[in-house]
Order: sequence, then C-alpha cells, then structure tokens
Amino acid sequence: MLLVSEHGEACTCDLVDPLGLSQPTVTHHLQRMSDAGIVHGERRGRWTFYSVDKNAIESITAALNLDE
Repeated sequence: MLLVSEHGEACTCDLVDPLGLSQPTVTHHLQRMSDAGIVHGERRGRWTFYSVDKNAIESITAALNLDE
C-alpha cells in the first residue's frame, strides 16, 4: 500500500480502514518494520507518515532470489 500510494507514503490513519485493523495495531507493526529498516517514519504534527526503504526491499528480494 505504501509503494502504490500517490506520494509513496501513507499516514497511519490512512491504513487503518483498508487493513481492517485498529490504529494501535497498525502503528505497532509499522514501528516494528521501521525498527527493522524496512520503512521510514516521519513525524508531521501528530501524525507519522511512513514510506518504504527501497534499498531494504531490494535486499530482501535479492536474499529471497525473487529476481530470478
């Protein structure tokens, strides 16, 4: 969802309804992905906008041999 969003990022609040999860659950999982270096979070006021670290995705893809 982050990769295909209009600006390549999404606010936690934009993900709650499409994922069918509560805001704390979405925040929890995005924070774990941020801790792992898969996404980056940027605080804007009271919201955090997340974007995918494309280098991390490329590394994961290469490690899983999905390019072949």
